[in-house]
Amino acid sequence: MIFVALFVTVVLLGMLGITLSNLLLFPRLTSPSTLRGKGVTSPPTPRLDGATLPPTLFLSGEGSLPPYSLQGQGAGGSGLVSILIPARNEAAVIGETVRRMLAQTYPRFELLVLDDGSTDGTAEVARAAAGDDPRVRILPGAALPPGWAGKNWACHQLAQAARGDWLLFTDADTIWAPDALAAVVAEGERSRADLLTVWPTQITVTWPERLVVPLMALVVIGYLPVFMVHYTPWSPFAAANGQCLLFRRTAYDAIGGHAALKGDVLEDVKFARRIKASRLRLRMADGNRLVACRMYTDWPSVRDGYAKNILSGYGGSIVFLGLAAIFHWLVFLWPWAAIAIGDWGLGIADCGLWVEDFTLHIAHSTFDIPHSSFLTIGWAAALAALGIAIRAVTAGFTRQRVRDALLMPVSVLLMTVIAAKSAYWQLRYGGPVWKGRVVKAK
Repeated sequence: MIFVALFVTVVLLGMLGITLSNLLLFPRLTSPSTLRGKGVTSPPTPRLDGATLPPTLFLSGEGSLPPYSLQGQGAGGSGLVSILIPARNEAAVIGETVRRMLAQTYPRFELLVLDDGSTDGTAEVARAAAGDDPRVRILPGAALPPGWAGKNWACHQLAQAARGDWLLFTDADTIWAPDALAAVVAEGERSRADLLTVWPTQITVTWPERLVVPLMALVVIGYLPVFMVHYTPWSPFAAANGQCLLFRRTAYDAIGGHAALKGDVLEDVKFARRIKASRLRLRMADGNRLVACRMYTDWPSVRDGYAKNILSGYGGSIVFLGLAAIFHWLVFLWPWAAIAIGDWGLGIADCGLWVEDFTLHIAHSTFDIPHSSFLTIGWAAALAALGIAIRAVTAGFTRQRVRDALLMPVSVLLMTVIAAKSAYWQLRYGGPVWKGRVVKAK
């Protein structure tokens, strides 16, 4: 068991180092209202904080800013942005999403919504929200061709209809503060990104959301050194979030667009890898409460939503998914089990070294660690605390509830259930089941 303890120690110390470096280097969106000039005051832009505010407050529209020009501000104000939203049975949210997009302070954009075979009146709700605004087009989706994933096909149609210099793919349930589009484009221009992916602030309300959704931040902040993502061509250091993908149109076309990934359920990560493989610029940024999203609302939606993607993240291999589950049991559950057991059954060599007449002598003796010894429990407790601390720090950085980190072992067990559901779908149907369709995992 000593080797397990050493392995867990090395992993957690490595995660701690990555986390601390990302806290210093990870870009965060900044509202362009802070750049309007010294001595100029304006009403504050409402910021979206999923850890403290209920979702209804995000929809009030209070505190919105009047339109202004970003010309000369380094925010790409002269570029036309095509906001592209695929929508399948999103009548509950699409109206508010359209209204919030039309309230963006960025001066030049078009908004395209594609109704992907909805049966709940999504298109009608979107049209009513848009009114007669000439910036909006509601497109009917064509039938899904063989070999295409539904979302990829919808996004492909949107890209074909778009006219912008920038293509912004975002989900129907993503919430944008008035300055958010301007902030995203400004970051894209500042970083000279060919693909900028923004990690929205995740709104979590129910316990399943709180225990599972923030783990996405743990993976990004705790596992991926941002300087490796930005400045190396290696595909393992590639990540993206489909809730907000901002492409230069030239880069999107150069890597083949959605047609190159037509059947991939994890198309956002695959896009990031293709960008790096093409020696183009991949950049990431934290949404910093300007872009937010409530992905799911209860345990079934959390379970199925994550089960849809998790297997594809491991190359579609159930074996690799199982190994990943074991890895996380060791790192985040084993220290707690070791505390409970209190005795690892270790034998440790006590070595004394001295030099006499230039000859090295080694004296050996062995002893057993006593049951429930301070050394055993202390080491395990330190590892357990370190795992909780890393989870807490990543939660604080991404505006989640820090105290929920104390339930990290429960989160790992819930992810095990999600992995099992994903494996079942793969074995039973050949891929995840999502919105009435079987999507082949790749």
